[in-house]
Parts: sequence; C-alpha cells; structure tokens
Amino acid sequence: MLLAIDVGNTNAKFALFRGTDLLARWRIATDDRRTADEYIVWLDQLMRIEGYDRTDVEAVIISTVVPRALHNLQLLAHRYFGVDALVAGRDPVTWGIALKVAEPQSVGADRAVNAISAQAVEPGRDKLVISFGTATTLDHIGPDGAYLGGIIAPGVNLSLEALVAAAAKLPRIAIEAPETASVIGRTTESQMLIGVYWGYVAMIEGLIARMKAEIANPLTIIATGGLATLFQEQAHLFDRIEPDLTLNGLMHLYHQRNGSI
Repeated sequence: MLLAIDVGNTNAKFALFRGTDLLARWRIATDDRRTADEYIVWLDQLMRIEGYDRTDVEAVIISTVVPRALHNLQLLAHRYFGVDALVAGRDPVTWGIALKVAEPQSVGADRAVNAISAQAVEPGRDKLVISFGTATTLDHIGPDGAYLGGIIAPGVNLSLEALVAAAAKLPRIAIEAPETASVIGRTTESQMLIGVYWGYVAMIEGLIARMKAEIANPLTIIATGGLATLFQEQAHLFDRIEPDLTLNGLMHLYHQRNGSI
C-alpha cells in the first residue's frame, strides 16, 4: 500500500492507496511541532480501526506547503514504516509537468499536485482548479497538463476570522450555507453569514467569468479543498467536485515515477 500525506496550512491529510484505489483517509490539524512518535500513535490507531496494518505500507509520498513539518514526517516514514519518504517536487519525484510561470520554484506543492490530478481526470482540455482551503486558489491547467498560473485569494474562514478580529462587537459564527437565498439579513449573525457566503459566491462567479474570457477555450471547472462542499449547492459554479484531488494527485505522481500506471 501507498501512504500519501498532504500537509496544508490548516490540516494535514493522510490516505492509504492500493494501486489507484483510495482505501481510507484521515485528517489532523497541521502542527509543525508534532513529532513522528505523536503521528504514529494517532495514525496507527486509525489504521487499525479501518482494518489495516502499518506493516502493509510499502511506500510513503509527501506534499507539503509547511516546510518545517517535513522532517518529522520523513522520520515517521523511516522509523515506523521502514521506508524513505518521497517528497513531491524534489528529486527523484519531479513534477513531470511544465510549470509555465515566471517563478516555477514558488508554485505551491499542493497546486502542482492538483494540476497532475486534474490532468488525470480531464486530459486534453483546459481546466480551472478551484481549491477552497486556508487560501482560495484558482489555477489554470492546460490541455497538456501544464500549470499556467492562477489567482490567490483569502480563504473563507480567513476572511471571517479577520472580520471578527477587527470588529469588537461582531460575534464568532460558524460558516455554512445560509438557509435561504435572501441576501437581506434580519440579525447580525445572518448578515455576517450572508456577507461571507454570498460574497464568496459572487467573487468566484466573477473570477471564473474573467478567467473564461481570458482563456477563451472550453473550460472544465473542478472544485477541491476542505471547504469545497460548502458550495456544492451552487451547481452552476463547478463541473465537478473532487474532495480528494490532492491526495489522488500524489498517488498519480508516485505511480508515474514508478511507471506502474
């Protein structure tokens, strides 16, 4: 089995694959101080609950946008799985796709992995990958899988936290889809929810329209990230929602390196 690990700014995701089949996935809050020993206590219990044993893991691949978390994850792979972890984007696991931007070295590992995964599900077409995480990113992937650039905007929760932090009398609320389509709130909480949710929908609609006009080719729009399902009722925004796009991208990257698919 393959253990794929994707470390974002907010959460770290772990997934087990057998071939191309995703068997199980787990999520933990990102903490770059977490040790290999702490990871394995948590992960070993979850694997056993799902009926898997860590001795069945034959390879580990890691993608991270938090550099300080990498060492302990490499130690986890070496000490507890008996393998040297492969790190996405580093020799010998180079991307295998063109990064056609001014500073390719600055492209986040998650965005490059998403491009690989998007190409696997929609080859031969222009693609727009929208990832809803700590930041909201929109990335243009060419028909050949090349990463062609994109947009970075504050994430939904980040925007809400900034609003609450800067306005002393505003309460902390949970982000969710409003109960109605009305954009006139009758309470402070409903007004905040409308502003954040429908404001984000309007932003995404506008950015998609502008990118479509600039790309000027048929475009498949793929949503991913931990908060993608928050907008799943807005079916007009996306062609498909792929919650495991990044983890599947790591799986594809691993198999491309080994020539197994």
